[in-house]
Amino acid sequence: MTSTRINPAAMGGEPAAYSNGILSEAQRTLYVAGQIGIDAQGVASPDFEAQVRQTWANIALILGEAGMTLQDIVKTTIYLVDRGDYATFAKVRAEILNGHKPASTLVYVSGLVKPEWKVEIDVIAAR
Repeated sequence: MTSTRINPAAMGGEPAAYSNGILSEAQRTLYVAGQIGIDAQGVASPDFEAQVRQTWANIALILGEAGMTLQDIVKTTIYLVDRGDYATFAKVRAEILNGHKPASTLVYVSGLVKPEWKVEIDVIAAR
């Protein structure tokens, strides 16, 4: 995929963990619905970090089915229930994305569909 990060110097340059915009010259685009940290049996760990890792693993599986990888993600939207979980989320995201910085939006919400769910991520990927 040919993509270019768009981070105008007039806005302070490139943010630490994401890009302000991604210009994609892609031929194929995949829109991934919001994914949560549940395993194949529908179980969510009570541990936040485990849920984040499972969420990214679920996204990676969907991307793989489409012949894509995490490096093809051009946009993420992240929903966190607890502001106190941000540092853990950021650590795991940096590890999982390994320097890849898609455009990103993160919002705090009062809750997700089930009370045990602590994170939801949807992505757009292009290749």
